[in-house]
Amino acid sequence: MTTVRVERCKTYDPNELRSAFAPFDPLFRDNVHPGDIVALKPNWIAPHHKHNPNEWQSVITHPNFITEVLTRVVSRLGGDGKVIIADGPQTDQSFEKLQTRMNIPEWTRICEQGGVALEIIDLRDHEWEVRNDVLINRKDLPGDPLGSVEYGLGSASEFNGHQPSTRGYYGADYDISETTLAHTNGHNRYRISGSMVNVDVFINLPKLKTHKKAGITCSLKNLVGINTYRNFLPHHTEGTPCMGGDQFPDSGLANSAEVKLLRVFKAILLQIPFLGRAAVPVKRVGKWVFGETTETVRNGAWYGNDTLWRTILDLNKTLLYGNPDSTMREGSLANKKRYLSFVDAIIAGEGNGPECPDPIDAQLIVGGDNPVAIDCTCAGLMGFDYQRIPALKHAFEIVHYKLIDDDYENIVLKSDSLTELEDKLEDLSDQHCPRFRPHFGWAHSIEQMPAAEVASQ
Repeated sequence: MTTVRVERCKTYDPNELRSAFAPFDPLFRDNVHPGDIVALKPNWIAPHHKHNPNEWQSVITHPNFITEVLTRVVSRLGGDGKVIIADGPQTDQSFEKLQTRMNIPEWTRICEQGGVALEIIDLRDHEWEVRNDVLINRKDLPGDPLGSVEYGLGSASEFNGHQPSTRGYYGADYDISETTLAHTNGHNRYRISGSMVNVDVFINLPKLKTHKKAGITCSLKNLVGINTYRNFLPHHTEGTPCMGGDQFPDSGLANSAEVKLLRVFKAILLQIPFLGRAAVPVKRVGKWVFGETTETVRNGAWYGNDTLWRTILDLNKTLLYGNPDSTMREGSLANKKRYLSFVDAIIAGEGNGPECPDPIDAQLIVGGDNPVAIDCTCAGLMGFDYQRIPALKHAFEIVHYKLIDDDYENIVLKSDSLTELEDKLEDLSDQHCPRFRPHFGWAHSIEQMPAAEVASQ
């Protein structure tokens, strides 16, 4: 059986966090040992909500949440070891602005008093300046001090046997051919942070949110941030369904026209980057004609995205089984890297996540040592059906480098603070957590069906 613990925590007050984390102590004791190098991987996607600079607690992992985990890790290291707090934020966001939200002086003090080294790293190689969703400038960054480790998963990838459309896979940049070549002809390449690959223990600290392209973002999706080169990460397949793509949910005239115009637009900016500033008003006109992204489903932001879940599961394989020399460990969970995940669901995000969520007061911490079981638990708490979330549904079907050995029915829930919580996931209800509103591209497609409707099928 795989166990997930769910505990009530009403605020980010340090005393309340300390009490709420106490039941998780056995996980720290069993996984963190003196002399270890330990990674803490928060969700640092951006300094704040995309359209509201004053809202950030529903967007990123709260600094007090990180502080509490760091304190427990340092106490377990016993004066010998190192902690790395790291992430690769969204490419168009400022790491410096993100750090102003954090408790870095406090983290430094905790580590110095505990005799433990501390390193805080922006894992990205590049940062972009974007205006009106148009890339206008690129800046090189120092990146990971240990560089990157490139893995070729080959036939062990979830992309094995998946054919992109004739237009290819879209990653993070205008160069579609690079993304497509990384995942065709049996390659399936990923470039992962050297610092994350070399740690003894990886502690995931995701923020619980809805996600426009993945349904939810939690433990599994949070690993996008350990990739140092985003254009190796397919996010959707270009084109409408009749073109073999999942960029749009239908093959209507407007969507077909937008596919073709975007292809030309991106190709021009790839070849002549300095035209980016001049293209900003063109993009503004395009949004007026085809609709704002906050209201229009495009770029794989819907329940039919058959691409991103493959990327998500592959990244988790590379973290759990990857060696520093680019080889993979033998594919048994007994051989995986030591791993924990603690989900910040105290203030979570619903609606148009991950960049523009509305805050929802969920008041929970969810934790354990298996990302699939944790994310299935979180989906149930949100009121979503794990079988309607591709990354979760397919996680149980993995053949090479399994992420979970148990069936969904064997996941067991434990809690000291939720006395009404039963052992099984199917017993979760809105008495434990308010129901989340999904991203509009997933509405009426991800929610749990009423029992009567399930019985009728």
